[in-house]
Amino acid sequence: MQFPDIKPYIFRIGSLEVRWYGLMYILGFLAVYFMALSGARRKNLPLTKDDIGDLVFTAAVGLILGARLGYALFYNFSFYLANPLKILAVWEGGMSFHGGLIGTTIAVIYYARKKKVGIMQIADICTPAAPVGLGLGRIGNFINGELYGRVTDVPWGMVFPGGGPLPRHPSQLYEAFLEGPVMFVILWLISRSKATAGTVFWSFIALYGLFRTFVELFREPDEQLGFLIGGLSMGQLLSIPLFLLGTAMVIFFRKKRPAK
Repeated sequence: MQFPDIKPYIFRIGSLEVRWYGLMYILGFLAVYFMALSGARRKNLPLTKDDIGDLVFTAAVGLILGARLGYALFYNFSFYLANPLKILAVWEGGMSFHGGLIGTTIAVIYYARKKKVGIMQIADICTPAAPVGLGLGRIGNFINGELYGRVTDVPWGMVFPGGGPLPRHPSQLYEAFLEGPVMFVILWLISRSKATAGTVFWSFIALYGLFRTFVELFREPDEQLGFLIGGLSMGQLLSIPLFLLGTAMVIFFRKKRPAK
């Protein structure tokens, strides 16, 4: 299969482009706002619409800063060490989920303490929307023709621009499906149960670690890194601990009394 003729931008005015990938971020943040607002009302948290707006803004700043710094640290450290100002060049691409997770976590902890609301309660009302942003983000990666998979002979293998003449796994779509609708349904069901505060968030951590580790079996490793310890990719080395930690924490929280 040939890669579909999709422009990475929605429209262009001179040198200014409005890109699909940027739109995916905006839609993801909107999903967090509305789902967090709904979750706060359902759980009777003392948060107004303005409070939720502040929460989303704070989390967005943490996510973007963390994702960019995480990419520089985990995926191209030597380059950014030699060219530190390039870290600011976000338009050149390069965002790390794991760095974004760290940045968002720090931002949410700061916000929760400022508002004097339980950290896990805040995390739980935001987490069900995460699959929306993740799924859309991977579709954005696909539209950009980036982060494609390994060479394959499956019937749906796709020839990507920049990926050479051989067909490859459309691994972005695999990840979009698992981290998008599949994870969304699971987290939505958990969030509607009488699970202890923190269960939704740590379930998300475990599921992301599992799904990302699996999809990395089909994804081409980063060119500047290749395969690392034990033939694992950097994505797997960062995601396996998430799966183990998330699973352990879900078991821990399940032993506690359900939140009222």
